[in-house]
This record gives sequence, C-alpha cells and structure tokens, in this order.
Amino acid sequence: MLQAIADGILSGSIIALGAIGLTLTMGILRFANFAHAELVTWGAYMALGVLALTGAFMGPLEPFSFGVPLIMATLVAMVLTAALALAIDWLVYRPLRGRANHLTLVFGSFGVSLLVRMIILLIFGGGAQYYSNTLQIAIPVAPGLRILPDQVFTLGLTAVIVVALHLFLQKTRLGLAMRALAENPELARVNGIDTKVVVRWTWIIGASLAAISGVLYGLTVQLRPEIGFHLLLPLFAAAILGGVGNVFGAVIGGLIVGLAESLSVLVIPAGYKLAVPFMILLLVLYIRPTGIFAGTVGGAK
Repeated sequence: MLQAIADGILSGSIIALGAIGLTLTMGILRFANFAHAELVTWGAYMALGVLALTGAFMGPLEPFSFGVPLIMATLVAMVLTAALALAIDWLVYRPLRGRANHLTLVFGSFGVSLLVRMIILLIFGGGAQYYSNTLQIAIPVAPGLRILPDQVFTLGLTAVIVVALHLFLQKTRLGLAMRALAENPELARVNGIDTKVVVRWTWIIGASLAAISGVLYGLTVQLRPEIGFHLLLPLFAAAILGGVGNVFGAVIGGLIVGLAESLSVLVIPAGYKLAVPFMILLLVLYIRPTGIFAGTVGGAK
C-alpha cells in the first residue's frame, strides 16, 4: 500500500506539470487543446535528440541516473517545444481564433496532435528508448517502501516549479495580465492589456512545462511515441478536477489522478488502469463540472 501511494504521488507530480500547462491554455485561450499532450512527447524526444546530437555522455550526478547533459538538454527541449507551440498557434489556431467557434479549434487540435505524433514516430521510430542505462538502487524509507533518487528529484522539482509559477502569476505584471485575461477578456482589452503578448507567453509557459513533464516521464519510465496518447486523459482529468484555470487545482488534480491510477492496481488488473482517469473525468463532469477549486488562473479571485 505504501509503495503504491509513493508511486501514485510520483506519477501525479508528472501529470500535474502537464496539467498546469493545459489548464493555463484552457483558462486563458478558452478551448480544449488536445495537442497539448503531444507537446509532452515532443519535449521528451527533443531532449533525447539533443543528447544524441551532442554526444554528451558525461557521468551521472550521484545519486541520480542523469547528469548535467540531460539538464542542459531539457532546457533546449523547453525552447524547442515552446517554438513548436508558437508555430502551431501561428499556423492553425490564430487564423481560427475569433472566426470559428471553439469546437472548430478543438477539432483542429486533434489534427495537430496526430501530425506531431507521426513526425515523432517518423524521426525516432516506435521502439522504447531511455535517457540513461545507469541502474539505480532504491532507498529504503519505511517497511515496504523504497524510493529511487530520481523520484525524489522529480517531486522536489515539481514543488519548486509550482511555487515559482504561483509567485509569477501573483506578483509580476505579466502574471496579473494573464489572470485578468482569463477572468474577463473584454475588460482586459479595454484596460489596455496586450492580449497577443499574453497569448504568446501562455503558449511558452505551457509548452515549457509540458517539456519538463515529458523529460521527467521519460526519466522515470521510458520514452515511447505514445506518451502523449497515454497522458491525454490523465491531463484533462487533472485540469478539470482541479478547476479550469486554477494552477494549484491542477496540481491537486494531478496528484489525485496519479494516486487513483496507482491504487487501482490493488483491486483491478493493471491493464484497466488507463480507464481510471476516464472514470474520474466522468464523475467530475457529473457531480461538479466546475472542478474542486474553480477559479481564475493562479487560484485566486
């Protein structure tokens, strides 16, 4: 039981990072971007590509399985993923915004999702790949509970990112503009907020978080082109459960989804685990469609 809870918190923290980017997009741009899950995959593979091209095989930083090269590759992957998100917005979403209804944007995101996945499959192939072949020894924490150093790093990094993003949204001028646009777009425009800049930074922040989420997923599991497909429902379940536009809600939603998936294998076959986020999503839409923490971007009214 303890091991299942620890594994659930780990997977939930990875889901939370991806869900934060998704909830920002849904809260500010006001449409369900199904291509966001593929940005997670893109970020993970861009980091792998940077490592392969640079031939960076510096030894790992003990006790972790990775070293400085992966950290630098992750930074590059964040830039490349943000560039892809901006390109998609410029080519697909921006021409439709204001001219088509939200359903058209959703269908457009489906097409973008499939295109990005096929590009990844074409470039990197469909086999499983890894950032490192270094074997880690799990650290005994309690009877029946062992944790890998990479898992501790993942949880710590998630906590730092969430706090930093909260301070950004609450204290900076751009963060306040993002919250204003999410709360009332028309009033934000009347008050002179440059919506194009806000939209641009929404894509950059959301895509960067997606890239980090993808790298952490690949670091703790493995890299496959289906990463985005498998994370699609968990991401949406976490974002909607926490309340669209609420950053802390997305974090709590991600942890709940991760724990539910991990604990479910104790009572149902592991093959049915993928259905758990779908059931959570249905229950939330039926019982409380606005989510647990319905609110504005940043989680504050």
